[in-house]
Amino acid sequence: MRTNQKTKDKTVEDLLLKNYNQYYRLAYSYVHNDADAGDIVQNGAYKAIKNSCSLNNIEYAATWLYRIMLNEIFSFCKQRKHESLDEVTSEIQTEDNYENLDLKHALELLPEEEQILLKLKFFEEMKLEDIAVLMDENVNTVKSRIYRSLKKLKLQLKDDWVFS
Repeated sequence: MRTNQKTKDKTVEDLLLKNYNQYYRLAYSYVHNDADAGDIVQNGAYKAIKNSCSLNNIEYAATWLYRIMLNEIFSFCKQRKHESLDEVTSEIQTEDNYENLDLKHALELLPEEEQILLKLKFFEEMKLEDIAVLMDENVNTVKSRIYRSLKKLKLQLKDDWVFS
């Protein structure tokens, strides 16, 4: 059954409105800046609305949107890495006073793919099946990677605790 364009547009719009805060938190967890996180989500939303016609299977619309947001985040981070230090202006950043800095630091030491898996599973509370579709992996592969990433995170936190 082929879904008409109005249905796709409505689904994308509804999901964007419903999950805006989740997309923002995900972006903020990478860029640690309110304005940049907002820009990333806005650019992702624009691209999703503009390209909703390319959504083949409406059941995967939420996963499709997460992938767009992740691509926007990675694109922004790559662009930011290429900027010279002279071009970067001082920015006032707000910090969450209740943030677990040890966990944040240990998480940032993991490879990017492992960070994504843990953030999607534990911070965004996504189901393993949805993560598997998003990452284009088998569910069992996702489970084992999350398990290994958690072990690495635990070791990192243990090492930080011992040496601090």
